[in-house]
Amino acid sequence: MPDTNRDVARYVDEPPKDTSALPGPDERNPYEHDRARVLHSAAFRRLAAKTQVHTAGTDDFLRTRLTHSLEVAQIAREMGARLGCDPDVVDTAGLAHDLGHPPFGHNGEDVLNGLCEQAGGFEGNAQTLRVLTRLEAKVVGPDGASVGLNLTRAALDACTKYPWFRSGGRRKFGVYADDAPIYEWFRAGGEPEQRCLEAQVMDWSDDVAYSVHDVEDGIHSRFVVLGLLRADADERTALCADVAGTYSTESPSDLAAVLDELLEDPVLAPLFSYDGTFGSLVALKQVTSVLTGRLVAAAVAATRAKFGPGPLRRYAADLVVPRRTRAECALLKGIALRYVMRRRGAESWYTEQQEILTGLVHALCERAPDGLDPVFAPLWRAAPDDAARLRVVIDQVASLTDPGAVAWYRRLVA
Repeated sequence: MPDTNRDVARYVDEPPKDTSALPGPDERNPYEHDRARVLHSAAFRRLAAKTQVHTAGTDDFLRTRLTHSLEVAQIAREMGARLGCDPDVVDTAGLAHDLGHPPFGHNGEDVLNGLCEQAGGFEGNAQTLRVLTRLEAKVVGPDGASVGLNLTRAALDACTKYPWFRSGGRRKFGVYADDAPIYEWFRAGGEPEQRCLEAQVMDWSDDVAYSVHDVEDGIHSRFVVLGLLRADADERTALCADVAGTYSTESPSDLAAVLDELLEDPVLAPLFSYDGTFGSLVALKQVTSVLTGRLVAAAVAATRAKFGPGPLRRYAADLVVPRRTRAECALLKGIALRYVMRRRGAESWYTEQQEILTGLVHALCERAPDGLDPVFAPLWRAAPDDAARLRVVIDQVASLTDPGAVAWYRRLVA
């Protein structure tokens, strides 16, 4: 399926790249440029010190937002290629999908959302769009305003997991009201709230990556003990209730049947005696590979069965994920939720994280613009009202890494 001028268009026209110092012409296509822009961005580098599930820097084995994003991009690239998507578009979406996440993961996201209610709330996916189209330093428009990385229309659409504005009763959304102009530009002509196939591939790749990999990390850190789960019927019932209330529309009883099959799967057998030795690490990695491949292959096969062969791009198809596959993925997420994120002793650190971010926002609201860094201080001065100034403070705090937030808190508050 040929690319159209519409898909490769950028919000701000850019002059041809100066190749006079190069041995030959720049032969990269627009989507390869998009991928490079995300990969070389400051926001992408900062993911190395942002929480995935375990606090960044606490263990050399465990994942950060950066390693998670690289894994999502790899899964999305391979999955998209099997469906006929442009590999660089889905790769870019995978790399970029978490750029807007603040310090301390979803806990930090909830704190910032509560603190900026009057400014339109906070949502990590909407913040990602803001980073890509406004906050990251790369391209400036004719009026002198930043347009961020100035990605192509197709890439921005692929990065938009939730193509709608904030509305009552919906916690997830993908764009803030003051980012509407560029959002409406790259969404023009699309059906309301319809996600392009590349965004759906990125979303499922994200689900697969963090469900499987968070369980892998949990087993390695000894928070997840599958043998105990298999032996305790009451614990399995409680887990299924958690999953039904958080990640799945399936009933606890239907989830229980899937969980029983999963725990009896011979693929998982080596993990019941995991002890951290080299042999058990090999077994753990093999299980991770099999589960990832199975979840991806099921979606590819179901999508091909419905939409047929040939390249599938943009709005030519929707990703089809079988019901049982979604349930299995949800159960893996639930294992990480119940035994890692909600583990005993975690509450005090979560409370401390909330205090750090709350204190930081209040302190910066009082000290702005002088307390802001040189990127955000001019934006605060140019903001037209209190809500806009609060948004600048939130942007500043959201940009920080986990250790950066702690350091700023100690300097400004503690």
